[in-house]
Amino acid sequence: MELSSKKKLHALSLAEKIQVLELLDESKMSQSEVARRFRVSQPQISRICKNKEKLLADWCSGTANRERKRKRESKYSGIDEALLCWYHIARAKAWDVTGPMLLHKAKELADIMGQDFVPSIGWLVRWKRRNNVGFGARHVLAPPFPPEPPPPGPTSPAQPPLSLKDFSPEDVFGCAEVPLLYRAVPGTVGACERIQVLLCANSRGTEKRRAWVSGLRAAPRCFFGVSSEALPASYHADLGVPWSEWLAQFDGDMGRQGRQVALLLAARVVEGLAGPPGLCHVRLLPLSATSTTPSLPTSVVRAFKAHYRHRLLGKLAVVQSERAGTSLAEAAAGITVLDALHMAAVAWAKVPPQLIVRSFIQEGLAPGRTPLSLDKASEMPPVPAGLSLEEFSRFVDLEGEEAVSGVCKEEIGPEDEEGGGEDGFAPLPTKADALRALGTLRRWLECNGTSPELFEKFYACEEEVERICCL
Repeated sequence: MELSSKKKLHALSLAEKIQVLELLDESKMSQSEVARRFRVSQPQISRICKNKEKLLADWCSGTANRERKRKRESKYSGIDEALLCWYHIARAKAWDVTGPMLLHKAKELADIMGQDFVPSIGWLVRWKRRNNVGFGARHVLAPPFPPEPPPPGPTSPAQPPLSLKDFSPEDVFGCAEVPLLYRAVPGTVGACERIQVLLCANSRGTEKRRAWVSGLRAAPRCFFGVSSEALPASYHADLGVPWSEWLAQFDGDMGRQGRQVALLLAARVVEGLAGPPGLCHVRLLPLSATSTTPSLPTSVVRAFKAHYRHRLLGKLAVVQSERAGTSLAEAAAGITVLDALHMAAVAWAKVPPQLIVRSFIQEGLAPGRTPLSLDKASEMPPVPAGLSLEEFSRFVDLEGEEAVSGVCKEEIGPEDEEGGGEDGFAPLPTKADALRALGTLRRWLECNGTSPELFEKFYACEEEVERICCL
């Protein structure tokens, strides 16, 4: 006798389950009759009746997938719900929500909730299916009557653009071109030894973009043999910021993170762009041409310059101790653009986040209350020995005392003093030179009572040099 095959289970979709509930409420049909109509078992109809309230809530929410037949709950339901809430807020603000953006936000929410969760493409697909989420075109209904334009009136220069409210403080960036006399010394005004440094940070101080330095030489002598990948800051020939190139790089970085950010820019910079930059992830928010508010707070720029000047004086003091009778001006002649790149990178890294947060709020470039800083002294470098506070302050603001520009003098470095090698360049250091230098440095540290913490940093540097030597 032939065995009968197992009956195939027929599951109902959410829409069909709602029809079942309507039939049971509006007609006198029994559960068995409804089961026969939908070709399912009577116990399945009974379970639908027990879950009536939950099914109706899903149906009325408008977010559930009405064609789904089974509702599989996510293991990370808290992240699932938080991301759905953020998604609805983003759509209400007419943001262009993308898959990478949702993955980035899901990971951010997981970190906030303290859950060890890494969202994948498969998880995102299932999340979209569970919550009936799609990335189709949005249709915004136009108002029946166009709004009347507001009456003209004076605007406060400290007020940020209204569209700034559409971004979280972490996604609001400011940037500034900082002219820097990179080898000037106190008491003198260099007329031409100038570089431009582009600084960019978000209003919470959690992200500081890599500094971008512009000079007057396409290939300074100090760059001979130096890998561009090893530079602590980006370098661009010609005095002036290549805004189109920099903005394209910034936009690409934000795109890889799946973010939409705002960038505050001076009106003259936006007007100076050759054409529309074609940015997808960076929204330019130009400040008013009559505004006195800078696109990066003045106190942040001044802190950077103060740290740079402090580091420069420290470097010159070392040269003076090594060569007796050398003046500051003579020691500064050996400072190269490459030295300036390193000092600028260190100075930018030392600008503390709490100063950036407070400065953005005080300048009206970010919402919130000004945070109290318990240790304001740590936000600025100490006054160098031999200078008064007033003298150091004048030295920090040295660029404001001169407006002359021109071609810098040829830099004088150690290779020039030693005679140099072929083509006027000193021979590049070898692996043996690097290892000998490490031995000399360790011996010097041992003989001068160095702290264990400094030795830990030396060991890390030693391991990295040895690794490179073995490549």
